[in-house]
Amino acid sequence: MFTDYRLTQAYKHARVKQFDKKSKFIFFSDIHRGDDSPSDIFARNQTVFLAALNYYYDKGYTYVEVGDGDELWEYNEFRHIRLAHSDIFEALQKFHYDKRFIMLYGNHNIYLKNKAYVKKHLYNYYDEYTQDIHDLLKGIKPCESLLLKEKQSGQEILVVHGHQGDLMNDKFWFINMLLVRYFWRFMHVVGFQNPSSPARNHFKRHKVERNYKKWIAKHKIMLICGHTHRAKYAKLTELPYFNTGSCIHTRGFNGIEIVNNKIMLVDWRVRADNSGKLEVVRTVMRGPIPISKFDLKKKSPVF
Repeated sequence: MFTDYRLTQAYKHARVKQFDKKSKFIFFSDIHRGDDSPSDIFARNQTVFLAALNYYYDKGYTYVEVGDGDELWEYNEFRHIRLAHSDIFEALQKFHYDKRFIMLYGNHNIYLKNKAYVKKHLYNYYDEYTQDIHDLLKGIKPCESLLLKEKQSGQEILVVHGHQGDLMNDKFWFINMLLVRYFWRFMHVVGFQNPSSPARNHFKRHKVERNYKKWIAKHKIMLICGHTHRAKYAKLTELPYFNTGSCIHTRGFNGIEIVNNKIMLVDWRVRADNSGKLEVVRTVMRGPIPISKFDLKKKSPVF
């Protein structure tokens, strides 16, 4: 099976990072930062997302961006994305300088697998106001996959974007990119959706999730991903498949946190308090549950 092969290759070549009870991680995926035009579906959540990043930076978290951070299919000029969301990139820069930023690439920013592209666009930028070069994310090394290993137990958690094995978004991504850039980009502004996207096609979404669960059952490894735009928090009686959701929903966005070796699903959105004042609120939706409860190599769960 193509999905099994792609995920296994991602596992074998993943960047490895050890962690323990003192480690803190926040996983966001599918931000799809655009150029602030009408087709930029992230723009409405920019303020809330910035508040979330500042919260996690102050709390000492490591931020893992699980693919599709920048919408490079629809917008071929990265400089327009950086300029439109300069506050977000300033926050990312703080994480990067503190060595607390891990960037994975997905299908919509697959260009980041090209080292020359990364060096040209992400290392620094030209400031038209000061007319000189400034550092951005200098030295960053985006990767396809991340393998987290708990120091004491050795439990592994594979983190990928989730397009691996999804044929039109993996092997034939370039064809799909052309369709998105020159057709669906304009069509979704007026209400039409791209049927090749698992975020919009329920049949395709469930097929991707089924294939991923088959890989988890076979290899007995916990998995965190995005891509489908549907947040998922596994029950103790289910295979340990977790999905961050996306950051482009109109009412807010979801993320996955790991703190004190416990995993939880969180929600960020703007709410009104009793006096009608708007505020950004973080809510724990599921969990926290110790990750050890999802270690398939040390227990035999009932599915």
